[in-house]
Amino acid sequence: MKRIFALLTVSIFLIQCSTVPITGRKRINFVSDAQILPMSFQQYSGFLKENKAKLINNTPKSRELKDIGKNIAGAVDRFMRANGMTKEANSYKWEFNLINDNTVNAWCMPGGKVVFYTGIMPICANTDGVAAVMGHEVAHAFAKHGQERMSSAQMQQLGGVAVAVGTANSKNAQLWNMAYGVGSSLGMLKFSRTHETEADRLGLVFMLMAGYKGEEAVNVWKRMSQNAEKSGRKAPPEFLSTHPHNATRITDLQNYLPEARLLAAKFNKQTQGTARK
Repeated sequence: MKRIFALLTVSIFLIQCSTVPITGRKRINFVSDAQILPMSFQQYSGFLKENKAKLINNTPKSRELKDIGKNIAGAVDRFMRANGMTKEANSYKWEFNLINDNTVNAWCMPGGKVVFYTGIMPICANTDGVAAVMGHEVAHAFAKHGQERMSSAQMQQLGGVAVAVGTANSKNAQLWNMAYGVGSSLGMLKFSRTHETEADRLGLVFMLMAGYKGEEAVNVWKRMSQNAEKSGRKAPPEFLSTHPHNATRITDLQNYLPEARLLAAKFNKQTQGTARK
């Protein structure tokens, strides 16, 4: 039985393995856009209704946020249409909103639904800083990280069943299940760090494509690190964290910036005239 589950897992992996454009990373995704996007749009709409009193509209900051979001989403749209991803490009329903909340955070749901909290705006500090964070969040949607996380969770459940079946009559069943739980948990943390690093790099390319200054992405994480130090927050060891440490991100972005500039120039040349009508 355990062998059957293993073969089934490998078969699913081979069938559903695809490549993230630009980075070339292999990913597993057997959660379709048709499945996840309606849920995403519904949840986003519900979030906005629940936070209606905190929603900021028609202010200079909110208008700037929307303009930057449209510019970066436009770069992503051009890239997709120039690379045979027209159907996928049409499925995105980009939306950008600012919420009055001191939380230092921003997020993007599958399908392009973005929220910034006012707490992150001082970290952004300027237009290019907002573009850096926007590019990162938009990149999560572009790379389908939400769908991949759901697929990974399903694979975890399948693996858990295989372990349970394979050890049902073993005196070591409890030990094996404990090992599986710890191993899979740390694996998911590393998986999250992979997504964050990929979003950093993709976001850098997209903000450059949209005409913003890529070096500000490095400065954003420097300010994020300074903010953490001022607040007295101590980061856990990186292998136990869902995100790379700020120092790691700063170094990676600095090293990747020359390549990102070349890619952005190449894609801008490639995508001329491919904007959505």
